[in-house]
Amino acid sequence: MRNRVEITGINTSELIPLSNEETMELIKLSQAGDDDARDSLVYGNILLVLSVVKKFSHREENLDDLFQVGSMGLLKAIDNFDMEHGVRFSTYAVPMIIGEIRRYLRDNSLIRVSRSLKDIAYKTMKYKEEYLMLHGIEPTIAEIAKELCVEEIDVVVALEAMQDPVSIYTPIYSNGSDEILLMDQIKDDRDNEDKRILEMTVEEGIKKLNEREKNIIINRFYENKTQMEIAQEIGISQAQVSRLEKNALKIIFNVK
Repeated sequence: MRNRVEITGINTSELIPLSNEETMELIKLSQAGDDDARDSLVYGNILLVLSVVKKFSHREENLDDLFQVGSMGLLKAIDNFDMEHGVRFSTYAVPMIIGEIRRYLRDNSLIRVSRSLKDIAYKTMKYKEEYLMLHGIEPTIAEIAKELCVEEIDVVVALEAMQDPVSIYTPIYSNGSDEILLMDQIKDDRDNEDKRILEMTVEEGIKKLNEREKNIIINRFYENKTQMEIAQEIGISQAQVSRLEKNALKIIFNVK
């Protein structure tokens, strides 16, 4: 029996998720101007929005507000989804929903960050993601600064400014008499949600490659082979391997 959750006046236990086939058909109708189909898509994917909102439940934010913002991301996903890409709607919608919520949280942060610092931070995060996919490691601050044509200190300050402020005296555990504060047990907890979204994107993208491109990507980024090693194995030049690799990455990440 599905748990009952009340949020923005909707009983989610009564919602029935849509099948992939139903979703695709409703998207066609919605993008053709059918408002009823659009409404059906929203109700059929509310559980998807709710699952994303729960990722932010540790924030001191009104969950109804985050749900409304996440729903705006869902609507954007419905309106902009391209069925020609061959990916499931949920794979496309989740990053859109997360992005909308994160923009809302950044814009409503207690600490106001200048537009220039925000721009540097966003460009830095985008570059780090692209660099990681191509090289398997994150770029250094110096490399980022050189790519963005800014000072290294600007990159550091921009990234620090975008972090959510948390008091080191925030309780993270309590059994009544004993209490552990954040300052007692600070550690680096990575957000696995972004990693999973990236993995989903790569998995769907690889399906669109031909056998040679797929073989090169697997050997380069899963087997950690060099372009020269791959070139010798399949009997082509390193330059050809490089071109095929770049083309495959463009296909995976839908870069024109």
